[in-house]
Amino acid sequence: MDLKDIIRTIPDYPKPGIQFRDVTTLLGHPRAFRRAVDELVQPYAGQKIDKVAGIEARGFILGGAVAHQLSAGFIPLRKKGKLPHEVITESYELEYGVDAMEMHKDAVEPGERVLLVDDLIATGGTALAACKLLRKAEAEIVGAAFIICLPDLGGDTRLAEQGVSPSYLTWFGGH
Repeated sequence: MDLKDIIRTIPDYPKPGIQFRDVTTLLGHPRAFRRAVDELVQPYAGQKIDKVAGIEARGFILGGAVAHQLSAGFIPLRKKGKLPHEVITESYELEYGVDAMEMHKDAVEPGERVLLVDDLIATGGTALAACKLLRKAEAEIVGAAFIICLPDLGGDTRLAEQGVSPSYLTWFGGH
């Protein structure tokens, strides 16, 4: 089974020229979902991982499953204003403006080893903001795991340049 074949591509979404890679088809396929989680976990099995941080929203689904497999805690990284307790915030630029991501202040202890998980790495803006947020809390980022990489957009390279080793299960050329 090739995971790439199970991921749906939606042309011209959310705007003309974009090929949206929709992992909901993979999440709905029991064998593919299980395989994806197993493969996301594999490079980190046997390592001490204290927490898995998942980026809203598909990163919650994947990150929760990965945390379970690694016997680690889970940290939700959310859009601004969605968490009910004291937070730390990291703003980041998007093509069309600025956004912000938040995490509870007490979600991670200094020195804890954290794996970042999301469905896709494209330009890397969101993943880099997540890494900055985790570093503000003095976490040690063990790596960043994704189902899909869009290497033409350079996010995987940007993460590596910031000292975060990215791993991914499949890639698509173009965007």
